[in-house]
Amino acid sequence: MTDRTTPLYVVLNRSGDEFGEYHRFLDGHPCRMVYLTTPGGLPALDQDGATEVHVCDSLAHDDLLPLVREIADRHGTPEAVFGQSEYDILTAARLSAALGVPGGYGLDLVERFKDKPAMKSAVGAAGLRVPRFRHLDDAPSAETIVDALGGLPLVLKPRAAAGSQGVTIARSTEELRDALASVVDVSAYECEEYVDGDIFHVDGVRRSGRLHFVTASQYVHTCLDYAHGRPLGSVLLDPGPEHDELTAFADLCLRALGLRDGAFHLEAIRQPGGELVFLEVGLRPGGAQVPFLHVDLHGIDLFAEAFRAALDLPPLWQPSEPAEPFGPRAGGWLIYPAPRELPGRVVARTSPRSTVPKVYHEELPAIGQVMTGPGSYDEGCGIFRFRGRSAAEVRAAVHASMEVYGLRTERADGAAPHG
Repeated sequence: MTDRTTPLYVVLNRSGDEFGEYHRFLDGHPCRMVYLTTPGGLPALDQDGATEVHVCDSLAHDDLLPLVREIADRHGTPEAVFGQSEYDILTAARLSAALGVPGGYGLDLVERFKDKPAMKSAVGAAGLRVPRFRHLDDAPSAETIVDALGGLPLVLKPRAAAGSQGVTIARSTEELRDALASVVDVSAYECEEYVDGDIFHVDGVRRSGRLHFVTASQYVHTCLDYAHGRPLGSVLLDPGPEHDELTAFADLCLRALGLRDGAFHLEAIRQPGGELVFLEVGLRPGGAQVPFLHVDLHGIDLFAEAFRAALDLPPLWQPSEPAEPFGPRAGGWLIYPAPRELPGRVVARTSPRSTVPKVYHEELPAIGQVMTGPGSYDEGCGIFRFRGRSAAEVRAAVHASMEVYGLRTERADGAAPHG
């Protein structure tokens, strides 16, 4: 039987898969768990072992604050309020601040990771290259922005969104003017220099101010491409100078942002001349197939490590011996977005597994399945994971799969098929 001397954790949850199994992340650590979850996140939770479970239609701060105050009245002040989703990290920090919660991520830290101008200001102040940027609090004109940032093209993006939501590339002053006019609240956006080059993501965990685990990957296409209907993927880099340079750069960025303990997903651009430029970072594991690939190839659950880092519990993952217990660690992933015309019914699709042997996992939409919305990175129209002996081998397999994979849909209302 537990009492108020046993730590109390309040968790905001949206995940209905294995990455929402917080009871497994605890690994026997004695505590009291209160879950505030969306209906879709309920199946993953240990409801029998929980102190309380609340199914909420909304996980917004204003909707949760009265409930969290009631929970604190019944059980005492939580040791931490945790949200693993990009949508919940700031809410959890704001709830913590309102209740005077001692643990978890502080509001100042989370705001640096959520607000893109604050993020780039902190990284740039450490002498690291960031895109030139301008916040739009004073609603400047397109001409003023172009002059301030030194020319075109420019990128208009929300200050706090993720996954390239609401991002527009303006290649002329007129395009920027139109983009600004389409925005309801200009102060919620920023504008920055468009930086050309290859895009990478660095994923890992920092503990006690040092990298505990880290990988670097190169994107195949971009998140913005995915938003416009193209497939998205990435390939893990082989050990070597490029990997080491990217992870060292990421570590410096995270140090500048003040991250001592936590998981991260950082994006950087290598310009044609070789210089690395910070793009942005999330205080969470990467999305899409990133966490699954890391479990498969490295045996690390990044969501478990993120949870434990935020609660100041020791890491579960440790460097293993022998060095290669999981086989080759070259790998990658590829996902396809929903069809352009919605609602869309799947009438045919092919599998690349028979011709691309490096595909070790695939999820295909069912024939007859109706796509009603654009979906997320986890709900695409084709999901593939790859394993090989080198990054070059995996990259070739990713491109071969894009040549082989085919999907035909028809309008669910009976319009002609397209593919």
